[in-house]
Amino acid sequence: MKNVGKLIFLSLALLQFSAHSASAQKLTKLTAGYASLSSSHLPMWMAKETGIFSKNGLDVQMVFLSGTAAIMALIAGESPISQTAGIGIVNSGLGGSDAALVAGGTVSLDWWLMSRPEIKTPAQLKGGSVAISTFGTASDFVARFALRRIGLDPEKDVTLVPAGNPVMRQAAMDTGKVLATVHVHPSTFAAQKKGFNVLADVAALGLAYQHTGVATTRKFIKEHPDIVRAYVKSQVEAVHRLKTDRETGIKVLSKYMGGIKDREILDKSYELATAENMLPRKQYPTLEGIKTILDTLAEKDPRARKAKPEDFVDVRFIRELDEKGFIDGLYSAKGAY
Repeated sequence: MKNVGKLIFLSLALLQFSAHSASAQKLTKLTAGYASLSSSHLPMWMAKETGIFSKNGLDVQMVFLSGTAAIMALIAGESPISQTAGIGIVNSGLGGSDAALVAGGTVSLDWWLMSRPEIKTPAQLKGGSVAISTFGTASDFVARFALRRIGLDPEKDVTLVPAGNPVMRQAAMDTGKVLATVHVHPSTFAAQKKGFNVLADVAALGLAYQHTGVATTRKFIKEHPDIVRAYVKSQVEAVHRLKTDRETGIKVLSKYMGGIKDREILDKSYELATAENMLPRKQYPTLEGIKTILDTLAEKDPRARKAKPEDFVDVRFIRELDEKGFIDGLYSAKGAY
């Protein structure tokens, strides 16, 4: 009888293992890009680290693609879904691509224009260089916007210098190669602690702006709607997890931002990144924020004058979750993680 019992136990264990293996085999492999090292990518990182992607049937391989490389990989199908800035999607769309935002992600600006310790006023920045990641990106837009707000002409008063990701931009400022740069959190707080100055808090200006959202192509949506649906659902669930599980969110932020240990910096960055005005529960792209981008581009690009914000989004997947009550249900459920 003991042998029979052991056989039954082993058979059940094998069945469970087989079921688990079959479930794992059903996961759809997907390469997804992200375009910068900032807290605006927290939903993607959270979905990966907490198993939300796999729960929704996706085996996501995350790839860091700086600046416009993320858009190029998206259009080429190398990373058919990407977390990227709205300005990149708009520029790409104006150029004839079929890229579209399917979830809003961060729908406002969380940037600071920061300067070296000796540069305490906008006037002292005249004639100097300001680091951005590369031209045509969110950092480029933000730098120009912030400079105008503090009374400087980005075309005449300073020189914008492409310098790469936040670490590289900070290094350029550390060594005096540039006098200022634009930073997102938590790079902002780290630089501030080192004695660098805040010349403009762009977030405090309250500008509606479509920042880092989930993008794909209309071709990919047509060919793989279930993959996009699963990704958008994962995004919504990751946002919920971020808003209800602070400690896990901070651990994920620390890991992906180079192992930051300073709890004060992590706390401040987390609070700003997960605030409702930055990262809304209902992840619709902001049409008003896309209009901000179009209005700015229209100064030099006649194509932007004719375009409508709706041309650059596909909200069917978010609307589907919203109308079914799925999003409201997440936040009305009892208990937490």
